[in-house]
Amino acid sequence: MTFAALDYWRADAAPPPERPPAGAPLYRYIVQRLIDSWHVPAGVAQYYQWMNLPDGDSAFTVFGRKVLTERGLSWRTIRVQWPQIKKDIDRHLPVPIGVVTVASARPQDLGRNHQVLAYAYDTAGSRVTVRVYDPNRGRRDDVFIAFDAGAPAKPTSFAHNLGLGQRPIRGFFRAAYTPHDVPGR
Repeated sequence: MTFAALDYWRADAAPPPERPPAGAPLYRYIVQRLIDSWHVPAGVAQYYQWMNLPDGDSAFTVFGRKVLTERGLSWRTIRVQWPQIKKDIDRHLPVPIGVVTVASARPQDLGRNHQVLAYAYDTAGSRVTVRVYDPNRGRRDDVFIAFDAGAPAKPTSFAHNLGLGQRPIRGFFRAAYTPHDVPGR
């Protein structure tokens, strides 16, 4: 749904207001774009890898020195992914992002993650609020993900009002997107 929304934005076209019947060309297009958004196999592998990473950096101490063993989701989100997402938004380009909500080695939990479309942000000191389109929230324009970027090595609390129920956000990444024509254009 996120990719289809971005396709319609790029085409400067309003999406149809009604849900298409199963099997209709628009229905098939939406289903195909949902499948495309998983970017098989690399995208699925990225979700799975991130589901199995710690929230904060992992390290141990040897002779009084801290030895980093693995960067956590907070660092990867704040230091690697967020600058790329921010750069696109600064160029007025909405960005599909993969939202990791579970810590699990079970492949069947991949579907508990989510995707949204980031289109704006605000900062106040180290606090970042990302405005997003969430397909689970319809046409609402008050949907957000907020976090403090000040300590990325530690687990970060991501406040949000996505349509995820009570699931927390552990981290997010820029999803690979290839544009497609929308039906009827």
